[in-house]
Amino acid sequence: MKKIPCVMMRGGTSRGAFLLAQDLPQEEKLRDEVLIKIMGSGNALEIDGIGGGNPLTSKVAIISRSNDPKADIDYLFAQVLVHEQRVDTTPNCGNMLSAVGAFAIEKGLINAAMPTTRVRIRNVNTNTFIEADIQTPNGVVEYEGTSKIDGVPGTSAPIALTFLNAAGSKTGQIFPTGQQIDYIDSVPVTCMDMATPVVIIPAEYLGKTGYESAQDLDADRELLARIESIRLQAGEAMGLGNVSNKVIPKPILISAPQHGGAINVRYFMPHSCHKALAITGAIAIASSCVINGTVTLQVTPGTHDGNITIEHPGGALDIHLTNEGDEPATLRASVIRTARKIFTGDVYLP
Repeated sequence: MKKIPCVMMRGGTSRGAFLLAQDLPQEEKLRDEVLIKIMGSGNALEIDGIGGGNPLTSKVAIISRSNDPKADIDYLFAQVLVHEQRVDTTPNCGNMLSAVGAFAIEKGLINAAMPTTRVRIRNVNTNTFIEADIQTPNGVVEYEGTSKIDGVPGTSAPIALTFLNAAGSKTGQIFPTGQQIDYIDSVPVTCMDMATPVVIIPAEYLGKTGYESAQDLDADRELLARIESIRLQAGEAMGLGNVSNKVIPKPILISAPQHGGAINVRYFMPHSCHKALAITGAIAIASSCVINGTVTLQVTPGTHDGNITIEHPGGALDIHLTNEGDEPATLRASVIRTARKIFTGDVYLP
C-alpha cells in the first residue's frame, strides 16, 4: 500500500490533513483522486478514510515553498466533499489557514524566530496574501496558550492573521455584479467578493428570524431550495458561471444582533449551515457592515472601522478592520485564531 506523510491539524474551527505538495501527484486529476482516498469521500461517515463525515472535517491543506517574492509559503486549500467523490479548490479556507504557518515551521520550510515568527502566505486558490504571526518563544511552535475561540473547547496560543488583499479575491471586484444590492427571486441581496465570494441575504425575506439553530435550518428543505436558487443566480451574476458544482458563492443569512455584536449570521457551506463561522466569510460580513449601500445596513446600523463582532451559532467572532484609504478596496482585515497539531505520521492509500 502506498503511504503519504500527513499531519492532522485543527485550524480555527476546522480540522483536516496537512500535506506537502511534493508528496502528491502534480497532475490535478490524480492529486484529487489521492485526496478522495485519503478522506474516504463518497461515504456519509467517510469510514474508509480520515475525514470526519462533515464539511468542517473533510478538508486538506497542501503546502510548499513559494516562488512569489511576496510570500514564504504557498497554501492550496482543497474541500473534499463528503457525500460525493469530488474535490473543490475554488475557495480559500481561513480556518485551515490558521494552522498553515505552524505546519510550515514544523516541516522546516521556514526558520522560526523568537518570540514570534511571521509567515507570509500566498493562498493559491484566490492569489491572496496573508501574514500569520505564530508564537515561537523558544524557536519552536507553541500551541499551548490562553486564547479562546468560540466553537473550540479549551484555550490555545493565539495566531494573528492579517489579510492583505482580500478585496475581489476571486472576481477582481468587491461588488462583481456592479451594484451593492441585487434582487434575486424578489429578495434583496448583496453579492460581495471580499476574501471569498458570498451572497448576503436578510433572513426575514426567507421567512426566518436568523436565530434558528444550524440543525433546524438544515432540516428545512424548502429553505435550502430557496437559498440554492438564489446562490445559483448570484454565481452567474458575479461572473462565476454555473456554480452548481462549486462551493462558492457562500450564502449568508443575516439578522439584527442579539448580544451586543454588530450583526447576527447563519453561514452556509453552501448546502448546510456552519455551526460557527468561516474566517473568509466573516471578513466579507464585517466589510459589508462598514460599506454604504449593502443589505447589511438594512438589518443593523452602520459601524465604523475597528473591531466588529459577528454573532453566530457557536458564539461570536471578532474581525478587526483598518482602512488606510477611502475606498472599500483598501480595507484590511485581521483576526485572532488558534491551531493544534493532533497527530503526525503516514496515511495509507487503498
